[in-house]
Amino acid sequence: MRGRALRLVPAALIAWLLLVSAGCRRAPRAVTPAVKVIRILDGDTIEVLKDNRPVRVRLWGIDCPERGQAFANVARRFTGDLAFGQSVVLRSHGTDRYGRLLAEVVLPDGRVLNQELVRAGLAWWYREYAPEAGDLARLEQEARAARRGLWADANPVPPWEFRRSRGARAEAPIMRDGR
Repeated sequence: MRGRALRLVPAALIAWLLLVSAGCRRAPRAVTPAVKVIRILDGDTIEVLKDNRPVRVRLWGIDCPERGQAFANVARRFTGDLAFGQSVVLRSHGTDRYGRLLAEVVLPDGRVLNQELVRAGLAWWYREYAPEAGDLARLEQEARAARRGLWADANPVPPWEFRRSRGARAEAPIMRDGR
């Protein structure tokens, strides 16, 4: 009897570890029902109609060129071509200091707009505010290597540096909980 009980200990331990590790996983992001994109403000900011009210959405984890920068209009047009008038799903990452919803925008075909902008070389991965976004890091590296979009320029200026040099108010998407 004692030998059989000792053989069950490793199996019980493994089962316990699996249960504990499952509880340690990150909680899934809040997902909204499909909403319609009604306005494109710039490459990384859109407006959607949610509950019959316009809601501003800042694309989480990325930063597109600012107005007056190379590729700003291209990024805005790209965002419009993929999202304007579409029913999209938002995966929320909180709100920024301006009250905009920070979100990943899932297009009707399942692609994520945030990732598509980085893949096309029209946005930077915003490391400071999305350090865990390894997919964005990989896509930016691929776009750089292929010299796509803004990476065709010899020295593209990140939007956060452009804003700082112009003395513009920071557009950093800081979350209300301080992250």
